[in-house]
Amino acid sequence: MGRGRVQLKRIENKINRQVTFSKRRSGLLKKAHEISVLCDAEVAVIVFSAKGKLFEYATDSCMERILERYERYSYVERQAIGNDAEPTANWPLEHAKLKARVEILQKNQRNLMGENLDSLSLRELQHLEQQLDSGLKHIRSRKRCR
Repeated sequence: MGRGRVQLKRIENKINRQVTFSKRRSGLLKKAHEISVLCDAEVAVIVFSAKGKLFEYATDSCMERILERYERYSYVERQAIGNDAEPTANWPLEHAKLKARVEILQKNQRNLMGENLDSLSLRELQHLEQQLDSGLKHIRSRKRCR
């Protein structure tokens, strides 16, 4: 027997709200994984908690690649729809894109500093290791030249 329909409104109790957020976030990320596997789709999900904590899911390809692909498609659509549109109309969208890019860069910087590594997949950890290795080689070569 299924549950009744839940009324969609903000949960006032802080603890219940956090528990619901955690459970629904897990369900959302699980569904994203399922659709990526079953339908061979590239999926990216970004969720920010009320406290601003980032939760994300991306299929085998990295989040940055999916976001760049999204930006390319949305840019092409915007160009097709409104070449006549006023330039200032795109500022909020451009601001949101730049803000998302800054957040990705900050996350990458934290990862390079050894923080928040628990959420990374094996492939992402290997890529991070390669980045660190090439950075060290570059630094050592510059140090030898001086």
